[in-house]
Amino acid sequence: MSPRFSPICLTQYTATTCLGLGKAPLRAALAEGRSGLAPCAFETVQLATWVGAVEGVDAAALPAHLAAYNCRNNRLALLGLEADGFGDAVRAAIARYGKRRIGVFLATSTSGILETEIAYRHRDPQSGALPGDYRYAETHNTYSVAAFTRDYFGLEGPTVVVSTACSSSAKVFASAQRMLACGLIDAAVVGGIDSLCLTTLYGFNSLELLSDQPCRPYDAERKGISLGEGAAFALLERDNASQPDASVWLLGYGESSDAYHMSAPHPEGRGAQAAMQAALAMAGVTADAVDYINLHGTATPSNDAAEGHAVAAVVGKRVPCSSTKGATGHTLGAAGAVEAIISALAIEDGLMPGSCHTGELDPSIAIDYVLSPRQARLRRVLSNSFGFGGSNCSLLLGVLP
Repeated sequence: MSPRFSPICLTQYTATTCLGLGKAPLRAALAEGRSGLAPCAFETVQLATWVGAVEGVDAAALPAHLAAYNCRNNRLALLGLEADGFGDAVRAAIARYGKRRIGVFLATSTSGILETEIAYRHRDPQSGALPGDYRYAETHNTYSVAAFTRDYFGLEGPTVVVSTACSSSAKVFASAQRMLACGLIDAAVVGGIDSLCLTTLYGFNSLELLSDQPCRPYDAERKGISLGEGAAFALLERDNASQPDASVWLLGYGESSDAYHMSAPHPEGRGAQAAMQAALAMAGVTADAVDYINLHGTATPSNDAAEGHAVAAVVGKRVPCSSTKGATGHTLGAAGAVEAIISALAIEDGLMPGSCHTGELDPSIAIDYVLSPRQARLRRVLSNSFGFGGSNCSLLLGVLP
């Protein structure tokens, strides 16, 4: 282990996706190779595509004193925060450290923009003014979900939102680790929340990136992404004293920005390579130490090709890899956290997830791609998250030596 980096323990974690509320349905689906994607029936959207919607978001109710934060994104956050006893773990951490010594580091891409979309429909026909009860700061603003989470728990520590497209909620792990290392906080609530909205669905459709079938990462005939939504959280602490059975640690991270194009990755995946290599270097290990890679794997032709070239350059065909977006959909700003949790479950359960819907692998990508769930002893797992504009992050999770 590099002397510059002290591992951080994931003492509690949870993920809510289209597969269900919390870790249990996620675990079961990954073990069975089952997808949660379905034909799009979201809101007023009329597109031939598949999505991963979370059941029960509309029925979720925020506490009365937090009603100003009411939007789909924050309701989804609430569901995730109280899954798997995560909320109780945060409250126990407050009792240990105090409300000022716990930071909140969350990520989103579009936040509660659905509230703005709905408000726009009801603007004044004469003046164009939005409805008087519309609350931009508490809903649409990207900081909204962190403010909601902070106020929900009564926290007073540093509160940050990262919004770097699809790498957002991987980067919050790095942000939290730096503050923990500096001694500014004793624990951190990290995670990512992104909810379905018309902006992302029609926006990705305008870019011709949506698939009219369930997405097929790394398939020779892949057509594009299937959008999903999700809320994933982890409680980070310097050690596992509060949860002696906790065994998954953040061993290193790597961040890069290749700035090659606004929406396309560098064809050779240079930024992706740099991020993976930096994560390994921070942990003080070589590529031979990696047992599995959870790929970003969006199922667009350019993304999978670029990431595949990057992975081949870093680990060759030695390390098994797969993308789980065929199961969850692409949850955008929540993807990094969702897939970090999937990586943690892979370590705990000794299971490399397969790749739902992928059939014939792209022969031009020279990696060991896992199609069906595979049992294996995993000690170190890389989780890749790469965003528009070349904003990249790789997390190395694992057990201590």
